[in-house]
Amino acid sequence: MTVDTGESNGHISRHIYGHFAEHLGRGIYDGFWKKDANGDYIIRDDVVAAMKEIGVPNLRWPGGCFADYYFWEHGIGPKEERPTVVNNLWGGVTEDNSVGTHEFLALCEELEAEPIVVGNVGSGTVEDMANWWQYINHPGESPMANLRRENGREEPWDVHYWGVGNESWGCGGHMRPEYYADLYRRFSTFLHGYKNVRPFRIATGPAEADYNWTEVVMERAGDRIDGLDLHVYTIDGSWSTHKGQAVNFDESGWYRLMKRAMWMDELITNHTAIMDAHDPEKRVWLIVGEWGTWHEQEEGSVPGFLYQQNTLRDALTASVTLDIFHQHLDRVKMANIAQTINVLQAMILTDGERMLRTPTYHVFDLYKPHREATALPFELDRGQYEFAGNTLPAISATVSKNDEGRIHVSLTNIDPHQARSVELSFDGMKGMSVKSARILTADEMNARNTFDAPDALVPVEFDGAKVSNGKLVVSLPAKSLVTIAID
Repeated sequence: MTVDTGESNGHISRHIYGHFAEHLGRGIYDGFWKKDANGDYIIRDDVVAAMKEIGVPNLRWPGGCFADYYFWEHGIGPKEERPTVVNNLWGGVTEDNSVGTHEFLALCEELEAEPIVVGNVGSGTVEDMANWWQYINHPGESPMANLRRENGREEPWDVHYWGVGNESWGCGGHMRPEYYADLYRRFSTFLHGYKNVRPFRIATGPAEADYNWTEVVMERAGDRIDGLDLHVYTIDGSWSTHKGQAVNFDESGWYRLMKRAMWMDELITNHTAIMDAHDPEKRVWLIVGEWGTWHEQEEGSVPGFLYQQNTLRDALTASVTLDIFHQHLDRVKMANIAQTINVLQAMILTDGERMLRTPTYHVFDLYKPHREATALPFELDRGQYEFAGNTLPAISATVSKNDEGRIHVSLTNIDPHQARSVELSFDGMKGMSVKSARILTADEMNARNTFDAPDALVPVEFDGAKVSNGKLVVSLPAKSLVTIAID
């Protein structure tokens, strides 16, 4: 591997490491919030503390599919007066609207995260969305700002990031791209800039390889779009039949999931090419607003709650995906893994008062040094991981340099059996030393953390990185991720 320390492959925005909290399963209730002794929902301090350790640059809410069923007026005012609704999408449970606008934005303040609010296009009106925007952001005298003050918030929250609908091609209305593009133009017209806030307008982007959606929406509405929201999930199997188990899988399941994760590179490349034709200045961000692994939910969990365990396999698909994002920094400026707590590829799982950090959480911890750093270009012989006559690149990587000049290297070996020796040369760098190194790995492909053993799989110090003859030589174990700091 040869790294050019004097060049830049782009700026790694912290927003690529964003998160997602939908009213789905136990993501909100029994996730970020729990009931106190009086039966009222309060923010979980342990969850907030854990998430602040890895940093939460942004948090997307209230969905997801739930966004296009959500009426914000139901979630303001005295909680005992808020109406209840049935969450027909996710488990058919009754939503009592205990967590609404004020509660979510208070959570963002505690997390020191930028909120991303997704407005209701599927079942709402232009007036609904415009009023919500005004309620949140208007600094002066206005009907909605005064209503906000009546509900206890004097100052606006200054929310910039605003989604105009979610998955409008699917659960958000099953729209054609032509129809959505016109609706987007209409709805976005009424998101007015206020004193401290200009709306950053996020349009529904494509599902996976729906290149026609990107073409039509960019052609018809690209001049009014700030971010286009691509959704891609990593599955082992089929959407229509079976998506595979989170824990009980063999090497064929390992291989298929890694192959699916690497598909992200092709998708971003192709969608970027379409966006470039309509936006050669690259003004519009490509936002991967929902990504992560999606398995069959755990046996015995509530149907529709999408609760799944999280193993070393999930962790390495996350590191591979983040590496892909870092190779497309001219377009990819924001992303949101789905979802933060108790849903899909979660950072955290809870069980009553107990909480654990998943292997994916530890990937985000190992990648913290890359945030807001400069990505360095490199050439890499990735080797080959072979399985059943098929091959994938074995090694994935990110190299970055921070403002202090320290270089961080993250290397992922997806091969579950074979260790690799990687020799790194750093052009333009005289002398080096390993400041620190940590590794995430395990003996078993499905290693995971449980409530009885919450620290079974955590990063530990790594002694397999040595400087020899002016080069960094890394002995990279099978199925592992390492991050190395170099001075």
